Amino acid sequence: MKEIKIETILHVFDSFEALPKEALTLMNHAIEARKRAYAPYSNFLVGAAILLDNNEIITGNNQENASYPSGLCAERTAIYYAGSQFPNVAIVSMAISASSTKNKTAKPIPPCGACRQAIAEYEIKQNSPIEIYFMGETGAIAKSKSLSDLLPFAFDKKVL
Repeated sequence: MKEIKIETILHVFDSFEALPKEALTLMNHAIEARKRAYAPYSNFLVGAAILLDNNEIITGNNQENASYPSGLCAERTAIYYAGSQFPNVAIVSMAISASSTKNKTAKPIPPCGACRQAIAEYEIKQNSPIEIYFMGETGAIAKSKSLSDLLPFAFDKKVL
């Protein structure tokens, strides 16, 4: 038996103003998208913004349904739209902001597992990392240099 050690490095910005200018702009788009989320069941609002290599910014937010599995997360809403409208344009970075109408969200909230897998598909497809900035409604913002930091053993086409 051998042991495998996995290490993840995230950069944490203590304040919104500490973000690099490009990330600040992207996060503002994510926050605005979050405010338009449709989340009447969970009351958990999420917005995502994606910066493409052609400087387009694509946004998405979570869209719930009374039949819970039929809803879609903000990250996948945005990334699938980007993939359908700009299929050959690389994704440079993504910003995510999440809030709750019931509880204060003051720590970074990363993408869920399904969203991590969806983002991994695009990162692998374009063969370049996607920076991911994520936050709650307030507080610190975390940055991952690549989705592989959040999902080190991504399932991909190589195993099929």
